[in-house]
Formats: sequence, structure tokens, C-alpha cells
Amino acid sequence: MKRVQRPALPSRVAQYLVRQQQKWAEKQSADAPDMEAFWKSRRATRTVGQALKALQQAMGPTEPCMYCVDNHGTDIEHFWPKGPYPEKAFDWDNWLLCCTECGRIKGVKFPLDAQQQPLLINPTEEDPWACLDFDPDTGNLVPRFALSTNDWVPKGPATVALLQLDSREALAQRYQKTYQRLCRKVDDALVNPELDASAWVEDLLATDDHGLLSWCIRGAGQFRGQFNALRQSHPQLWQLCQHQLTIKSAFSPMNTSASSY
Repeated sequence: MKRVQRPALPSRVAQYLVRQQQKWAEKQSADAPDMEAFWKSRRATRTVGQALKALQQAMGPTEPCMYCVDNHGTDIEHFWPKGPYPEKAFDWDNWLLCCTECGRIKGVKFPLDAQQQPLLINPTEEDPWACLDFDPDTGNLVPRFALSTNDWVPKGPATVALLQLDSREALAQRYQKTYQRLCRKVDDALVNPELDASAWVEDLLATDDHGLLSWCIRGAGQFRGQFNALRQSHPQLWQLCQHQLTIKSAFSPMNTSASSY
């Protein structure tokens, strides 16, 4: 997973969504409307299609799913499911880009904590790697365990369980391949003192198909293998990686002190 910067909608599209939510509220006060039918009729409009396109563009040329960052994102996903929470059906901040598989697995399941707040990670509002870890040996995404609190980081266990991130074999294989490609790029830097640092970092970022560099550079991955060697032996190059990753991801670095893992 990776943090996603939500794009701004054109004012005309944003106003359309507000109007549809208002129309739904009016229908609710008059009768017992069917949200699925109401949504289906609006989903087919060109205006909602433009909103979907904005989500796809936010994910880059391959338009991956915002949950798994692997399969192609095919449709609008309601983070708070529109059936149980119809008041959020046309809330732009509640819309994500989702693949068919993640959408099928998630369905209307939506775990909440004792304060009725989501236990599922929203990649447009938080850094997923603050709650997740990566297992290079299996390729699985797993909950992050914080040694500082001797407990699982909130949202990690529920997100992994809900989206089955630790049991999807094809997904794990593709994450593992991306990690291996990143490690090979780091190997190149470790043995080539004459490399063009800026070009190498740009190439490294382009190699990251699954948002793994946040884990490799900010998370537990910085203490493993090639990334640990790069951090210790090439501090200036490491700092450049951190800087460029921050610019690309457009959010503040997570706490990666050794005591957190």
C-alpha cells in the first residue's frame, strides 16, 4: 500500500456530488429509497465518470487499486460503505479507487473501534506503513508490531484481515518481485561509487510498483539487507532517497526509530 494524495475535483463535479447527496436526503424524507438503484443511476453519468478519472490519474499511468496497489483500479470504492452509511455515498473524501478483487473481498464489511472510528486504513488520509509491515520472505503485508508499546499498531490487524493481505498468493508474489528489483537497484549503488546519484534515485523511485520504498526507507526495511547497508555506508545518498521520497509521496516521514520495531 502507499499514501495517496487526493486530487481536487473541478468545481462543477464537486457541486454535482453535493446536489446528489441533497437529492438522496430529500428522497429519504419522502419515502424509503433504494440506495443501490439511486447510486447506479448516478454512477452511469459522465460527471461521476470524471470523478473516477481523477482517482485513476492520482494513481499514475497504471491506475492501480488504492488498497492493494497491484490490480488495475476499475471502479469507485466507498470507504464507508454506501449501504450502511448512505449519508457518505456522494462524499468525495469517501471515494477511493478499487480493483474488482479488493472490492469483492471488502464488500460492506467495515470494522469500527470503540469510538466508532474506522479500523481500516484509508490511504488518502494516513501512511499505511505506519500500521503495516512487509515480509520479504513471503511477500505478504502483515500488521506492524511496535516494541515501544508492546502491541500491534492500531488499524494494522483489521486492515490485513479485512483485505486478506497476508493470504493472497498472487499479490504476495508481485510484491516480492518488486522488493527484489529494489534490492538489485541498491546493489548497483553499493558497488558503483561513480553513479549519478540523482538519476539513480529517480530510477529507484520508478522501480517501486507497490509503494514499498516507504517501508524500505522509513520503516523496518531500513534495518534489513541492502537498505541497511546503503543507510550505513552511503549517508548522503540515503538522505537524498529520503528527501525525494518525501517529495513524491507528499506527506511527512513516519517515525522510524529502532525502538518502534
